[in-house]
Amino acid sequence: MKPRRFDYVCPDSADEAVAVLAEYGDAASVLAGGQSLMAMLNLRVAEPAVLIDITRLAELDYIRVVGDMVEVGAAVTQNRLKDWPELADKLPLLAAALPFVGHFQTRNKGTVCGSIAHADPSSEIPLSLATLGGHVMLQSRRGRRVLAASDFQCGMLTTARAPDELIIAARFPVQSTRGVAFQEVARRHGDFAILAIAACVEDGNTMRIGIGGLADRPAVRRAAIDGVAAATDMFDSLAQELEGYDDIHASARLRRDLLRRLGPVVVEKALRCVA
Repeated sequence: MKPRRFDYVCPDSADEAVAVLAEYGDAASVLAGGQSLMAMLNLRVAEPAVLIDITRLAELDYIRVVGDMVEVGAAVTQNRLKDWPELADKLPLLAAALPFVGHFQTRNKGTVCGSIAHADPSSEIPLSLATLGGHVMLQSRRGRRVLAASDFQCGMLTTARAPDELIIAARFPVQSTRGVAFQEVARRHGDFAILAIAACVEDGNTMRIGIGGLADRPAVRRAAIDGVAAATDMFDSLAQELEGYDDIHASARLRRDLLRRLGPVVVEKALRCVA
């Protein structure tokens, strides 16, 4: 299929992009990498009146450390972040997760913030942002605001972004530990995850656990885990609590079983990194 007709705008600044959003609201779509949006346009799942292309905005194409945060602009591609020399030192969880995102070709176009905006419950980048307790920065004519990842993603493909707001950056907290692990199950490497699990050791045996693909948004829990037995009990309880959902890729039952089996493995791997 082909998309319906739409107007195309290539703004020279974020302010200009925001002005177009203020005019069109829900009738506008923002193009960053386009890896999800172009398919939605062709299938006519999305039918915007205007497409706002921010891919060439240099002011949004940056990675910088701001205090205890790594700020990633909305035009930064997934491969650019993956190849950032400081990634493994500042954000080891993202260093572990990004190789699972799509394929080399799609990461060359897909953006970090575009993945966050799409809000797929199985997506690796929103899961990492939520697990780390990161934030999303938004801009409109009314000003700027910053939302916690847990407040930004409201459900499946649903966010708290207002129709006149533009995501300008994501902020990931700098990690003080290398005790991280990330693993997912997919039909093929690079496909959408059936289930994804992220683990970060915060202090001693206290961990933040992020789970993608079992609910309509990333589920994050903080717990003290002193070994595999405790992890097994925790993931069994989480499987019952989150329940899961059925789709064309897997049943809810399979997702729960994967969580029970894979969760303790991921936790043990993260703990080994700090042993």
